[in-house]
Amino acid sequence: QVQLVESGGGMVQAGGSLRLSCAASGRTYAMGWFRQAPGKKRELVAAINWSGDNTYYPDSVKGRFTGSRDNAKNMVYLQMNSLKLEDTAVYYCAAKFTPSYGLQYYPHDYDYWGQGTQVTVSS
Repeated sequence: QVQLVESGGGMVQAGGSLRLSCAASGRTYAMGWFRQAPGKKRELVAAINWSGDNTYYPDSVKGRFTGSRDNAKNMVYLQMNSLKLEDTAVYYCAAKFTPSYGLQYYPHDYDYWGQGTQVTVSS
């Protein structure tokens, strides 16, 4: 059974940092980190290709968030720096387990999702 398990969420003051991790139960191809705040749509915050050498970030997090992966460990990470109040959300990792060598940008592009981890940024 395919599983994605996120960890590393929590509460942090504005300007602080957090690192999220996502453990996959098998080999993955394209990976993505999404977030969803109450009353808002799920939005992409990082897309990572299968090898980790190509990434995409929306303007809202560009320069502050960095996605990476360790395929030997089936792990994906999201380093979040200079956190802002508006970064508060539940963060999800998503994976394609079918061959995909480019970036994927939309929730429907992904095959599996983690359970989510809460990130709360306080003033």
